[in-house]
Amino acid sequence: MLQHINRLQRHRGPDDEGYYFDEWVGLAHRRLSIIDLSGGHQPLFNEDHTIAVVFNGEIYNFNALASELKQLGHQFRTLSDTEVIVHAWEQWGTDCLSRFRGMFAFALWDKNTHTLFLARDRLGKKPLFYTVTPKGQLLFASEMKVLLAHPDTDCTLRTEMAEEYFMFGYIPDPFTAYRNIFKLPAGHALTLQPGSQISPFQYWDLAAPASELTWHQTQESLIEQLREAVRIRMVSDVPLGAFLSGGVDSSAVVALMSELQSNPINTCAIGFNEARFDETRYARQIADRYRTTHQAQQISAQDVSLIEVLGRLYDEPFADDSALPTFLVCQLARKRVTVALSGDGGDEVFAGYRRYRFHLAEQKVRGMLPSSIRQPVFGFLGQVYPKADWAPQRFRAKTTFQSLALDAVDAYANTLSKIRYQDRQSLFSSGYRHKLSGYTGHEILRQHALNAPTDDPLKQVQYLDFKTWLPGDILTKVDRASMANSLEVRAPLLDHQLLEWAFRIPSKDNIRKQEGKYSFKKALESYLPEDILYRPKMGFSMPLAHWFRHQLQPMLHEQVLSPVMLDSGFFVPEQLKKMITEHTSSQRDHGVALWSLLMFAQFLGRQAP
Repeated sequence: MLQHINRLQRHRGPDDEGYYFDEWVGLAHRRLSIIDLSGGHQPLFNEDHTIAVVFNGEIYNFNALASELKQLGHQFRTLSDTEVIVHAWEQWGTDCLSRFRGMFAFALWDKNTHTLFLARDRLGKKPLFYTVTPKGQLLFASEMKVLLAHPDTDCTLRTEMAEEYFMFGYIPDPFTAYRNIFKLPAGHALTLQPGSQISPFQYWDLAAPASELTWHQTQESLIEQLREAVRIRMVSDVPLGAFLSGGVDSSAVVALMSELQSNPINTCAIGFNEARFDETRYARQIADRYRTTHQAQQISAQDVSLIEVLGRLYDEPFADDSALPTFLVCQLARKRVTVALSGDGGDEVFAGYRRYRFHLAEQKVRGMLPSSIRQPVFGFLGQVYPKADWAPQRFRAKTTFQSLALDAVDAYANTLSKIRYQDRQSLFSSGYRHKLSGYTGHEILRQHALNAPTDDPLKQVQYLDFKTWLPGDILTKVDRASMANSLEVRAPLLDHQLLEWAFRIPSKDNIRKQEGKYSFKKALESYLPEDILYRPKMGFSMPLAHWFRHQLQPMLHEQVLSPVMLDSGFFVPEQLKKMITEHTSSQRDHGVALWSLLMFAQFLGRQAP
């Protein structure tokens, strides 16, 4: 059984497989060989084979840790970063996690103490799912499809999952679409012994800055901090390259990689055959400047045949439409390299999202008006003002009025939502709303807000994104898309030491003169041209509105209005039909909502026996 379900994730490790069994545990592993190609077979053991580990990821400081552990008397048999984990556990126990600099999810079995130890990296770059069967067995895996294939897994859907999905566009940690399957949250671990209860604990969180950096300190040290984060991610025994979108973040990574490597960097880019969505000309500009070996590919509506492939990759509803170009850029990169560095995380770490600027502007208004005035006035305006989906976001007064009537957390939830609260209420059937008993996905943000380490308005919403958006959307998207193509992606901008340092940058230096990532961009002025640094952000999304009115319209009708959707009990059927009609007739732009519904329809279709 274990061998069969392990092979369902062969794409994550096509190079090797390994197993370990004793009376208490069974461990299985699929290997994508990156470091010590001949010696890193897993499960990997300590000297007397009493400790075994299966590990997904990279420990970037493994050489330094191995040297320290050798001095303490530990004997190493391989040159693999994996072996550091077993010896670090022997030496430091659960405190070993504080020593690791990298991305990881691993399971370690200590036969001496009958202890199973599961851990996930600080920011959630690598996934770890688990469930307990009715027989009391703990099952865990890197992808949920492995758990779903086990005959004892409870596959009952969670009541709340549709509300959370249509708000966030994904289902945030620690939850999944299934009632009894969970994600081990980022920065968490758990230890389990026979007869004990599963109780994950948090070993890392983003802390309040002990002191703020001056502008001079930021500008003096930022490139140095980033260079080190890039350097340690360039260690590889297989071909290595980078994604190059033409945006600031990936361009910065490529620029520093080019400093650190004498040979040309392999870079790749994905664009669209519609100019306003295409950034490949900017990617080419950076590729020419740094003389990279560059390849680019354009996406057209014909590539949407991959939509059903995408649905299967994520195992639960996932609504980020950039998953398609991400999958294709990973596919393109894998033709030349096995490891690729990305620019993921720059917007979260250095405050680049436009929604951060809008949130700060709204917070100023909230600070000027008491809630007794603000809530009724802006609440009323939010109800009566016409919806303007066609307008740029800064001119969508209805959305702004709705947000100003709310407190800071609910307003940010409103801004984040794929489908906003009032629209979800119209979309969901009365029966489903009754089952929710007033629950909304806002509760997840409220709980995280209680733990925010600062009252700085910008850092508060950055913290919320580190707890939800980053692990739930960005890192999930990249992990599944890359590993489906047997490609490892490393994100220097999400190095936890870089993040802890950057969290000390004053918010006024990250957003200044309505420019996001201000301190980051200023530090990069000698590396990147002005039209790369200061042009409007485009993002990595598809021309959905147009495609749903043309090439994808038949798929929309077929799947969103399928019997499995109409009979699911989640929706008001007439509302689904109305949304499609309004969009395809160009009365309204429901592109984001319809993509979310399309992905949900595919998920429901896969639940049928």
